[in-house]
Amino acid sequence: MTGTASPRELTVRGVILGALLTVVFTAANVYLGLRIGLTFATSIPAAVISMAVLRAFSGTTIQENNIVQTIASSAGTLSAIVFVLPGLVMVGWWADFPYWESVAVIAVGGILGVMYSVPLRRALVTGSDLPYPEGVAAAEVLKVGAGVGGEEENRKGLAAVTAGGLLAAFYPLLAKMKLAAEEVGGVFKVGTGGSMLFGGLSLALVGVGHLVGIAVGLAMLVGIIISFGFLLPQFTAGGPPVGTEFADFVGTVFRQKIRFIGAGTIGVAAIWTLLRVIGPIVRGVTAALAANKARKGQGIESLALTERDLPIGIVGGTILLSMIPIALLLADFAVGGPVAGALGMTLIASVIYVLVAGIVIASVCGYMAGLIGASNSPISGVGILAALGISLLLLALFGQGGSEEDTKALVAFALFVTAIVFGVATISNDNLQDLKTGQLVGATPWRQQIALVLGVIFGALVIPPILDLLNSTFGFQGAPGAGENALSAPQAALISAIAQGVLGGSLDWNLVGLGAAIGAGVVLVDELLKRTGRGSLPPLAVGMGMYLPTQVTMLVIVGAVLGHLYNRWASRQSAPDLAERMGVLTATGLIVGDSLFNIAYAAIVAATDNPDALAVVDGFGASLPLGVAVFGGIVAYAYWRMRRDGKSA
Repeated sequence: MTGTASPRELTVRGVILGALLTVVFTAANVYLGLRIGLTFATSIPAAVISMAVLRAFSGTTIQENNIVQTIASSAGTLSAIVFVLPGLVMVGWWADFPYWESVAVIAVGGILGVMYSVPLRRALVTGSDLPYPEGVAAAEVLKVGAGVGGEEENRKGLAAVTAGGLLAAFYPLLAKMKLAAEEVGGVFKVGTGGSMLFGGLSLALVGVGHLVGIAVGLAMLVGIIISFGFLLPQFTAGGPPVGTEFADFVGTVFRQKIRFIGAGTIGVAAIWTLLRVIGPIVRGVTAALAANKARKGQGIESLALTERDLPIGIVGGTILLSMIPIALLLADFAVGGPVAGALGMTLIASVIYVLVAGIVIASVCGYMAGLIGASNSPISGVGILAALGISLLLLALFGQGGSEEDTKALVAFALFVTAIVFGVATISNDNLQDLKTGQLVGATPWRQQIALVLGVIFGALVIPPILDLLNSTFGFQGAPGAGENALSAPQAALISAIAQGVLGGSLDWNLVGLGAAIGAGVVLVDELLKRTGRGSLPPLAVGMGMYLPTQVTMLVIVGAVLGHLYNRWASRQSAPDLAERMGVLTATGLIVGDSLFNIAYAAIVAATDNPDALAVVDGFGASLPLGVAVFGGIVAYAYWRMRRDGKSA
């Protein structure tokens, strides 16, 4: 299709609505990422809300709704920067988050991610058979909303998200009132050692599990079995040292040893992913250059509407010009530390590292999003590789053996560089998902790419004050002065520990090597399963199961199993796609409701300076059985409601 007039798409009202949704979804994702180490894709709820709001105006198009979800999705995904940035507080370099410095580092990394995604669109979206589950789902929601029966579908979809949100907010309210438990499980002996299994009673985790699917859920279960069934009992064999509590001993071994093994597994899985996408990337860049030549020779009208990317010259120029503010940010950050003594050489090496690592990471993360979805992609594993890379570079430049203060400064510099690269990772992970949606609904790529940049800017403006609120209210585990209710920020803790281990000389490379060997084995098993048609075992998901605490992963697995059973039931209905979508929308509501409640709770605690501000009892003996019963009842009701809505769909 050439010479076709563009529909109403990048409008002022769409941008405003996208910006408003950004505040809500980004706040929810920041909290969820710090609490459990997972974030959720915001495309589908943003699309549903956009359709509900914009239908009150005349001339609304499917492409305009797509722009709204693109902005909200881009900003919501950028919140995964919390997997790195809190590390600067955890290592004691920052006491809070300097606003404009934080905005700049988030924005410049995100914009780089958008630019890297432009040629990757051709390689991994239009020229690939990757499924892009969330991108396809968002496109289907938009199509139904714009077509026959769309009004009824939109009404039910909005009701499903709302119901899921209310259900998910109810349980944490009970927990904060001290009437219900927040987790179940414990530490136990295995031979002469021990292990631990916990399950966090969070509806958000069930919703995440529903969306990730059974393959990822089972792969995470394999990771749990490896870490908690074999490795942890082995590394704790012989019991704790004299004077150390057994539970503390088991927890410390998990944090200081098992998670580094998981990091090695994730590293190998990420490298394997990159090797698989090099060919398509080269072909995508070649196609982008050919399109740019045709645009110059015959005009933009010679290109199909859905092939009109931002010109490759603008993309390349933006990438190169971005290196200037990056260098300035790094130079300012380095003041007062050892980097300042060798500033020129370090800046050149760091900027080249960002440039090259950005290309690699955008490719890996884009592929992961296409394979298992943006909310499922363990991009923190790529963050681990980025932190390892810059830490090794600094180690080569400055060596080991400096003062403790110099080492802390180098660790902080490594984390700051990693934050920039991680911005590329988060955005490229989401952008290709959004661009897949755009391809399916006839969006203009260059307009959608501008919307992605707007989403990055909105997200960068919103994230730092939310981080400050949560830091002042809860703090982060491991940070100076953190209290017992501190947020775990698991990825930030792990990435910080890796940088400290490399630069301080304490990183046990044997642990990383063992993880790499396990990762190679998992990759081999995954390839054999695929070639024999017996399913798959996503290596990155196995790594996640190995290094995330089971408070996070157990309920994700439960949600994956429930979602699989529901989807099998939905496939037998008269309208299977619509029935399945009711499940997706309800699961999304579970995630949003739980997360937003906790943001509101954080605000209450900040205002009252009392973490028990909502408590109505000082101790309730039946909180565990009551909590399990209520939680199970809510899950059962949610799935009963899904089936009811699925049948009527």
